[in-house]
Amino acid sequence: MHSLFSLIPPGGSESGYAAGVGFPLFDLFPKLSERLSRVELGAFPTPVESLRALARELGAGESDPWIKRDDISSEIYGGNKVRTLELLFGQARARGHSRVLATGAFGSNHALATALHAPRVGLSPGALLFPQPVSEAAFVNLRALAASGAQLHALPHWSAFPLGLAWTRLRHEASYVMVPGGATPLGALGYVSAGLELGRQVAAGLLPAPRRIVVAVGSTCTSAGLLVGLSLAARLRVGLEPATLPRLTSVRVSPWPVTSRLRILHLAARTAQLLRELGGSEVPRLDSAALGARFEVDGRYLGPGYGEPSAAGRQAEALWQRLALPALDGTYSAKSAARLVFGLRAREAGPVLFWSTKSSVPLPIASAAEASLGRAPLRIRAWLQKAQHVLSRESARIDF
Repeated sequence: MHSLFSLIPPGGSESGYAAGVGFPLFDLFPKLSERLSRVELGAFPTPVESLRALARELGAGESDPWIKRDDISSEIYGGNKVRTLELLFGQARARGHSRVLATGAFGSNHALATALHAPRVGLSPGALLFPQPVSEAAFVNLRALAASGAQLHALPHWSAFPLGLAWTRLRHEASYVMVPGGATPLGALGYVSAGLELGRQVAAGLLPAPRRIVVAVGSTCTSAGLLVGLSLAARLRVGLEPATLPRLTSVRVSPWPVTSRLRILHLAARTAQLLRELGGSEVPRLDSAALGARFEVDGRYLGPGYGEPSAAGRQAEALWQRLALPALDGTYSAKSAARLVFGLRAREAGPVLFWSTKSSVPLPIASAAEASLGRAPLRIRAWLQKAQHVLSRESARIDF
């Protein structure tokens, strides 16, 4: 297996950061860096910022809200998938793959992040996708994905995904095929390190130790990794303490059972087990009971379903825009922001941290890439045309 340093060019990665910077998991458990391959895609640690303006607007200054800016984890395309892909791409390269395939819905952030970041580390990107409800966020993502030149395969319906995934793995044996969201123990390690990163920022005095962390949960990888990372930070006294471990509130943007509490805890336990297997006895043992002690899943803000905006999310978007806060999108980050707003209005004890997981980096489509749209599968082109019509009609109704 390649080491971390064999996967990046001399003098640092393409992101301009030196080897090992921004990955506390390797610093604390050196054995992991010998047994895991990682490529560097993001700019870590991501900053933390006060949301005092939001607190003042809601009359909840005592709650002391903060934001973790994973939305700007990369200037190319940010969001939570960057951390996950660093480990998955590392394994793909270590195994000798030259191509990676993402899977998910048409508007998948994971698929788009794969398409934009894989070429940076010498990997050819592709994606297996299934239709989802029309939304502006999905339209923007799919259009950018189609224009990226990644090789795309479109299924007729989400129910065809299990068979389509099996077929893809058989037909593309030379490709590294990822499950939706990269939700595996290996993929979750990126957010284990993120939990430790937050602990370091607390220890450095950049923000107070949060009593609650609010994050969106879709494919479960981020939540599972944070559960392990926060628990490790508390056990090792990295900015956090066991007695005051933050409560993780994961806000559903995908329905049950995909985002069931039991499923998230199962992935977290498997991630903790992988760490013990690779890092040895120096890694603290974490069981499901310990991981779930301060964890809840909140489904009140899902709205009509996956990929569809909710009323509370729209209200949060409008509030964010009025206060010039980092942009939200209606189908992901707006729903978790709605939970934050609820907590502030309810005067829940703070400090509270909002983990911003949806990329806020603009996605301009160069004119030279327009030709790639015409080469996209027919199902994707038809969905884009339908989405453009629907969104234009909605915009005209709102303007009127």
